[in-house]
Amino acid sequence: MPGDWIDQLDLTSLEKCSGSYVSDDLRDRADDLIWRVRWGRDWLYIYLLLEFQSSVDAWMAVRIQAYVGLLYQDLIRAEQLGATGQLPPVLPIVLYNGLKPWDAAREVGELIAPAPPFVREYRPRQGYYLIDEIRLAEQGALPERNLSAALFRLEASRSPADVLGILQALVDWLQAPEQTSLRRAFTVWFRRVFLPRRLPGVPMVSMNDLHEVRSMLAERIESWTEQWMREGLEKGLEKGLEKGLEKGREEGREEGREEGREEGRRLEAQHLVLRLLQRRIGPLTPSQQTRIAALPLETLETLGEDLLDLTTASQLDAWLARR
Repeated sequence: MPGDWIDQLDLTSLEKCSGSYVSDDLRDRADDLIWRVRWGRDWLYIYLLLEFQSSVDAWMAVRIQAYVGLLYQDLIRAEQLGATGQLPPVLPIVLYNGLKPWDAAREVGELIAPAPPFVREYRPRQGYYLIDEIRLAEQGALPERNLSAALFRLEASRSPADVLGILQALVDWLQAPEQTSLRRAFTVWFRRVFLPRRLPGVPMVSMNDLHEVRSMLAERIESWTEQWMREGLEKGLEKGLEKGLEKGREEGREEGREEGREEGRRLEAQHLVLRLLQRRIGPLTPSQQTRIAALPLETLETLGEDLLDLTTASQLDAWLARR
């Protein structure tokens, strides 16, 4: 997040609060995460709204306003106000992992119809801070050694080689005994969320550690790559068929087939280039893998031709920076 105000937070005081509030429509918000952290003498509350859905909620700003109001009501009842007797500041964060870019209003006032000047003064102004995981990962501006960034890159990964590279980084980072719960959390997420979504229909064996997840993926890398390419072909065909509704059914089918074949060739070239690079210069960083995964087929072919001139990670970074 921008600004140096974060340096003023006492992160050792960070603690989780109750996040179970029931709004007027009787929807339990137990899945929300509410934390508080010391900012000087007072508390700053962080309301983290986990939006695990493929579609964008156009009324998110209204929901945020309702949830923050419920939080304030609970703090008033519990007499947990600041040193001055005022309500504490709240930072609402929407964490979104959908494929479609988030385009909903960021502030509730944008959703309210025009009003006379006198009435307009009383419009609510509740907003929220959006973290659009996949768009952040695709922009390639995420820090390297950062667990949230690793999670976002996994959400945006385009090939099994991407996943294995990020997974290896997690294994290397989370070795300390005090990180056991983090390793366990990532392992459960891989087994219950990520892998069933990427490998539908494939039975998930019991995996209790990230090492076991990595071993399982390494064993299935070839079959997984083939499935990923097949899905790329199917998605390309589906996209072309959608266009065919406007251009003509037969023309759309052919366009879909061509887009599917193109995506399949791109994924195959990407997988080959990543494997050759890892053999030539060693393990790639998650950032390098993400940037290579976003390259079009023509650029991947150029990279394959230039492989003999790349012997270090810095040379690869310089090559990617020119593209």
